[in-house]
Amino acid sequence: MNLNEFNEELKKLNITLSAYQLDKLEKFYKLLVEWNKKINLTRIIDKEEVYLKHFYDSLTIVKVVDLNKVDTLCDIGTGAGFPGIVLKIFYPHLKITLIDSLRKRVDYLNTIIKDLELENIEAIHSRGEDFKGSYDVVTSRAVANIEKLVNYTMHLVSKDGIFVAMKGDIDKELTEEVKKKITKKYRIIEIEKFLLPIENSQRSLVVLKNNLK
Repeated sequence: MNLNEFNEELKKLNITLSAYQLDKLEKFYKLLVEWNKKINLTRIIDKEEVYLKHFYDSLTIVKVVDLNKVDTLCDIGTGAGFPGIVLKIFYPHLKITLIDSLRKRVDYLNTIIKDLELENIEAIHSRGEDFKGSYDVVTSRAVANIEKLVNYTMHLVSKDGIFVAMKGDIDKELTEEVKKKITKKYRIIEIEKFLLPIENSQRSLVVLKNNLK
């Protein structure tokens, strides 16, 4: 995905790419590549692939939630900072918490936050199931199967908040048996399926709430 393609696809998400945002993304990309030589962050380092599979993919969460109307967001198992860092660049009003279980990645994330001069965002060394908090939106991208994932995340969702699981082909995970187990405690309110542009790989966004009403 080149920059023109990136810009055009963002328009379809009702996102206008500013010079400020592009500058931050370009810096983020360079830092990602530099740090990836030191610690294992991602196998995807080609620029056009990063823009498609990391930057654009992170922003697809807006298909199911209007982040302009959200105040707090927690990214569980953020890894190299996806989607959390990208969301902060495009939605600077968000107060974002990044959670990762590996200290080296948290050190990297805090460096990224400092070098990109991002505010109201912090990276914390913890496992999702051990962390405490309350957020309007909790999300996790490519971390664990959804049956396990709800146990790591749903306690962090505020009373009126949502959890958005960012997945590939959700049908392989969300079998009828798994769905029955999950819906004993939680409510699946939406499943958005779509294809990633250009390569047409399957993506799914699964939205859950804590209440069963």
